[in-house]
Amino acid sequence: MLNMDFNDLDLRQLDAFSAVMSAGSITGAARLLGRSQPATTRLIQDLEESLGYPLFHRNGPRISPTEQGVLFFEEVERLLVSLKHIRERAGAIGRGEARPFEVAATPALSIGLVPDALAAMGGTTLPRLLHIQSLSAENVVQTLLARAADFGIASLPVEHPGLDVHWIGEAPCVAAVASDSELATQDTIRIADLAGACIITMANPYRLRRRVNEAIAQAGVTPLRVIDTNASLTALSLARAGLGVAIVEPASACGLLPEGLVLKPLDVHIPFLFGTVSPAAKPLSSTLIAFNDALREVAARRLPGFRLHEAGKREALADAVYGADDAAPTAAKGRPIR
Repeated sequence: MLNMDFNDLDLRQLDAFSAVMSAGSITGAARLLGRSQPATTRLIQDLEESLGYPLFHRNGPRISPTEQGVLFFEEVERLLVSLKHIRERAGAIGRGEARPFEVAATPALSIGLVPDALAAMGGTTLPRLLHIQSLSAENVVQTLLARAADFGIASLPVEHPGLDVHWIGEAPCVAAVASDSELATQDTIRIADLAGACIITMANPYRLRRRVNEAIAQAGVTPLRVIDTNASLTALSLARAGLGVAIVEPASACGLLPEGLVLKPLDVHIPFLFGTVSPAAKPLSSTLIAFNDALREVAARRLPGFRLHEAGKREALADAVYGADDAAPTAAKGRPIR
């Protein structure tokens, strides 16, 4: 039961709590804060008394967060980051500078598209301060809904009435194989050739993994084993080590291909769908409009087989996400970008 009066919220206590969570000890937190250990201990004790529940298990000098402490840390972290950004924005206003902005993107898109899009905008267009968060697609959505970010790039589905979708991109997934593999000599990797092999792919069953599973099932393939992961770069590294063939989205693969790997097209179209989004009814600044345009141009240039889907209507988004689910993963939809 939360007993805390938020009118008396003490930021020193929250800073101390965040420092303990980061450092893993009172001593380490005191060092980070430039305070004495007893003063830091007192701040944590006062915070726990205000909340009405313990934030840490204590075993002599050792501490570990309680379940409530872990959950509370998520809220405190968001609050402290928001306060930091408010201070930054207040300073930018006072200096007459362009407003800092926050971008939330999935790891693949933050690696594969965001850096080149920012570079294409030029230094004079960008604000002095900007923040890039690398999050799961679900957390990108939640961060935008909480207005903790100004703009997002995420894999589909991202349908939510609280979000505006600006455009949807589609590009075929690729196969990544070690450069010394026999498959590296083939022009195209056939799904049928992966029978008895190890397939490396993504873990989330509600996004790319679902389409990979469909392609494997329709080809009647039984792999030797499947290794799944929540990060494309991990899948690429596993493939480079010779552990199998990685079937991954093309953004991170084309954006940051590790040495010792080669990319090959697949003989079936497994679509990777992603889009740019922002909080609904919040007009984009001129800087974010330029960033959105740059992302689209970089995607068209960098991703082989890129297709653009206009997303001015919610129905268009639904069609792009679900339209091919009951069909064989072959023909792509949308209009090509030249």
